[in-house]
Formats: sequence, C-alpha cells, structure tokens
Amino acid sequence: MSEEKEQQLPENSIEEKTVPETSKNKVEETVDTNEISTELPSDSSADKKIQEDEKDVMDEIDDSNAEDAEDTDTVKRHEIPMPDYHEMSMENLVGELQRLVKNEKVQAIRKHVDTIKDEFNQKFDAFLEEKKEEFISNGGNEIDFTYNSVDKRQFNEVYNEYRDKRNQYYKSLEKSHKENLAYRLDLIEQLKALVNIEEDINTTYNNFKDIQAKWRHAGPIPKADYNNVWKTYHHHIEIFYDFLNINREFRDLDFKHNLEEKGKIVARAEELGQEPDLNRAFRELQVLHKIWKEDLGPVGRDHRKEIWDRFSAATKIIHERRQDYFKNLDKIKEGNLERKNGIIEEISNISETVSTNHRTLQQQIKKIEELREAFFKAGQVPQKVNSKTWNSFKGAVRKFNHNKNAFYKNLKKDQQENLDIKRALLEIAISLKESEDWDAATSEMKRIQGEWKKVGHVPRKYSDKLWKDFKNACNHYFDRLNALKNDAFKEEEDNYKQKDDCIERLKGFELSGNQEKDLALIKKFTEEWKTYGRVPFKKKSINQKFDKIIDALFLKMGVSKQESELLKYGNKIQQLSNDDNQERAIQNERAFIRKKIDESKTEIRQLENNLEFFSNASENNPLVQDVIKRVNQHKEALDAWKNKLKKLNILKNNLNKEVEESEISSEEE
Repeated sequence: MSEEKEQQLPENSIEEKTVPETSKNKVEETVDTNEISTELPSDSSADKKIQEDEKDVMDEIDDSNAEDAEDTDTVKRHEIPMPDYHEMSMENLVGELQRLVKNEKVQAIRKHVDTIKDEFNQKFDAFLEEKKEEFISNGGNEIDFTYNSVDKRQFNEVYNEYRDKRNQYYKSLEKSHKENLAYRLDLIEQLKALVNIEEDINTTYNNFKDIQAKWRHAGPIPKADYNNVWKTYHHHIEIFYDFLNINREFRDLDFKHNLEEKGKIVARAEELGQEPDLNRAFRELQVLHKIWKEDLGPVGRDHRKEIWDRFSAATKIIHERRQDYFKNLDKIKEGNLERKNGIIEEISNISETVSTNHRTLQQQIKKIEELREAFFKAGQVPQKVNSKTWNSFKGAVRKFNHNKNAFYKNLKKDQQENLDIKRALLEIAISLKESEDWDAATSEMKRIQGEWKKVGHVPRKYSDKLWKDFKNACNHYFDRLNALKNDAFKEEEDNYKQKDDCIERLKGFELSGNQEKDLALIKKFTEEWKTYGRVPFKKKSINQKFDKIIDALFLKMGVSKQESELLKYGNKIQQLSNDDNQERAIQNERAFIRKKIDESKTEIRQLENNLEFFSNASENNPLVQDVIKRVNQHKEALDAWKNKLKKLNILKNNLNKEVEESEISSEEE
C-alpha cells in the first residue's frame, strides 16, 4: 500500500464489529509468544491462583487495548466522568444525555448512554404507574389512559439522535476497518518474505524498519482481529530477529534499544503503583502495555525474563489495588442495599396503614416522597439484586398510591360540603369588597381568608374559578384599603418633614441666660412639636432625637434631670387635658405611674437587701459601688414618678372643680 493510501486511512474505529470470516481466516494461527510468563507451571493451588490472577489482568488489559485499537477516539471513554445517574431526576437525565451527545464522540459514550437509558426507563415506568393510578382513582377506565410526558418526548428525541449518529458512524468505519486489516495482513506477508530474499543485509534491515513504520500508521482494525493479528506480527518479528543472528550488529543494536525503552516502561509502571488515582494508574498501565506490545520488539534472551518479570510484578501491584478497591465497592453496594431495603420496608409499613384523614394522609404523602428521594440517593446495589430491589420498591410505592387514591375516591361527599362552605365565604367576600367600615370589614376579611385555608378540597372542575373569584374580591377590598393607607403615609411623611425642620431650628437656638425666657421659648418649641402628629414607623427615632436636644438645653441651663422630666411632663399633662375622654386617659396614666412607682420601690428593696451581703466589704469595692449607684438611680426615678403623680392629681382636682362649678352654675340658672 502506498504512502498516500496510508495517509487516507481513517484513524477512528468501530466499537463492536465482527470481521467477516474470510478476513479472520487470513490471520495466521500462531503460538502465543506474549511475554506473560516464562515460569513453569506449579502444582500448588496458590501458584495456580497467582497464575490465574496474572492471566485475568493481562486478558483485561488486552481486551481494553483491543477495544481502544478500533478507534483512537474510543480511548476517550476513560476520560468522561461517570456520575451516579441513579440519583438524577428524569429531567436531569435528559439534560445529561443532551450534553453527552452534543459534546462527546459518539463511539466514546456507549456505556454512559446505556446507563442513562436504563435509569430513565425505570423512573418513567414508576412515574407512569402513579399517573395511571391517579387517573383510575378519578373515575377513568384503564383502557382510556394516556399521558403526554415532556421529559419522555425529549429523551426519545435525543436518544434517536444518538442512535442515528452511532449507526452512521459505524457504517462509515466498516469499510476502512476491512481495508486496514487487509493492509496489515499484507505487511505481515512482506515481513515473512524478508527472511527468504537474497539481498544485502543492510537493504533487508532497512526494509524491515520500513515495514515497522508502516505498521504503526496502518490504522485501526476490528476488535475481534486485534490480538491474533498482533500475535502473528510479533511472531514473525521474532523470526526476523533470529534471521538477523547472522549479523549481530543490527540485532544487538535493536535489542539494546528495546531493552532501554522497556526499562523506561517498567520504571513508570513501578511509579504507578503509588499513584493515588487508581483509575488513572490503570489507564496509563494499559497504554504502557500497548507500547510494549505494539511499538517495541524483543530484547536479548539474557534480559527477556528479568525485564518481563519486573513489568509483570508492577502490573500485579496495580491489579491487587484494583481488586481491593472493587471489594470495598462491593461492601458499599451491600450497605446501599441494606439502606434501600429499609426504605422499602418503611414504605410498605405506611402502605399498610394509609390514613383516612386528609391532613394526616398529606403528611404520609410527603413522607413517601422523602423516602422515594432517599431511595434514589442511596446509591447503587449489587447487580444481581438490582432488578429485584427496584421491583420491590415499585410494588411498595404502587400499593401506597392505590390505597391513597382509593381514599380520595370516597371523598366526593366531603368535597361537595367543602364546595358549599367556600361558596358561602365567597358571598361574604363579595358583599364586603366595597365596604367603608374599614375596621369591621378588614377583620371579617381576614377571618374568612383564614377559614378558606382551613376548608379542604373541592371538586377540581370548580376549584380554579372559585379561588379566582374569592381572590379577586379580597384583592379588590385590600387594594382600596392600601390606597387609603398610602394617603395616610403621605401625611406622615409631611409630618416628618415638618418635625425635621423644627429640629433644625431647635439646633440653632441659643440660650440667652435668662432662664425664665429660655424656658418659655423651649416650651414653645415643644408645643409646636406636638401639633405635628405621627411620622412613619421606620422614622420614629426623630422623636428621641428631639428629646435629646431638649435634654441638652436643660442641662446647659442648669436644670436637673428630674426637673427636666417634670417640665417635659407638663406637655403630657396638657395632652391629657385636651383628650376627648379625659377621665379615662387620666385613669390610665395614673395606673401606669403607680406601676412604675411600685417597680422602683421593689428594685430599691432588692438592691438594699443585696448590700447586706457586702456588710463586711469596703465601700471602695466595685460591686458595692455599683449597687449603691443603682440604688440612687432608682431613688431619683422614684422621686420623679411621685412628682409626676402629684401633677396628675392636681390636674384631676382642677378638672373636678371645673365640673362642680359647672354644675352649680347650671343649678343657679
């Protein structure tokens, strides 16, 4: 085959194609010359076990390399992560399938796609079973049941796209695989002929090197022919080196080169024994075996056993680590199985005791959903019990759904009663939506909204319209109420602006030194402040700001805190005297002050009792000083409250006198 033809051969391969029998017959049946083991078989069972393990790992490596040899892109399957598809929802599985088909080589994702397909079908079957039970429970006939699933439709579309790509790809590779196989067999024939050609040894050796170079670039062949073709090729390589024995210079040169390269391979394989990523180590080991097998020839017989034994030992270390890993993985799967069986048992127990109360049943439904979620997140189980576990899970869930749907099927009478109640609540809402009696209407609206939430299900055909009408009536009323509150909010904002302006002017106020005059001006500010009404709740701190400025002015004037409190309380007295219900307002204020007086006395007694525990302590003791300070503070507060009570009593007496004088005046007239 020409160099031009050689370059045209595709580098891709087919995953699992069977080579026609005519091609297979062309592969020469040879003695297996692979350097797996040169030791004589042992009679001991331990040695046989070792040999069997070595053969297993070598067979696994050969099979994987044969699969990769079909196509240079197939090896990329090792690099694509394999998530736990069992945990994914149907929607996420569709998304993952779309990502793989769009971004990855079609020949590298077969195992991923097959796993996704199995998981999706299991989940969809369970989902469809639930929908069927629900349909039947609502009075439908099983024969009439149909369900249109968006997830299922999308999955089928993406899977069909994958299948079309895969079929088209494999079909295009079949021809090139046959050509590549024929080409490699022809190279073997050329290799066989070298030992029978009468020509200069240098020319023969160069032709041999040329055949080797062509072999390395001959392109992929079917997996089924890979090992036999390689063995035949390797066998004739050995024969050629025996032929070269008459010219030791060429042979020894190649032996030396092969020994050096195989030494590097062995050194790297030994390093991989310490590689933390076991999957990565095994993949690289496969590559090393491929290079050993395909790219390098034999070494001198003196080194052949030693170099192979080292490579075999390094391979065995990685193999044993993998065996330990899979044993541990089996334990994990057994643990997952135990958890899943526990979940199935719990679902079965709930299925046996399905509640006949709507609210309790809703809690059971929620619990079943949590258990279903836990089941899917519990991880994989051993393959041999996978189907059995899944069927047990489906059966338990199906039984619960059947009993649940049977309960709701008997709820029609209750639903009719609920419908009557909700219609009555709707009539109330409609009657109140234009009400101007805001306090009473708001309270009643909130009440019927609460009642609405308590009422159970109504027939589905009335549910949406009934709720829409009720919601519209409530929204109409509360929209009117909020519009009214917005007007009040605007008024509060205006009050805030006026108070803020008052504070700015108060900040600029300077004391004249004449206390009587200054007190009169400060009182004028406080009277102005009272005229402004409420401010927005979030901005009410402006009142504290005003009080702090007033307190600061009193402090500059030399007025004590107690006196300033009484002066400010004068504003409160005036406010009480202007109240529409003076008697009740004064009564409430007196009760409040008496409560504060009692609290102050209680605190003083408690603190003075505490001082008795420090009878032997020095007055300089920090704890003693703190207690004395707090006693004095409460005594000052007590005096302030008593003085406020006196002012309040004076107001009460004055009001009583006014009432008496008014009554006397009426009698004289």
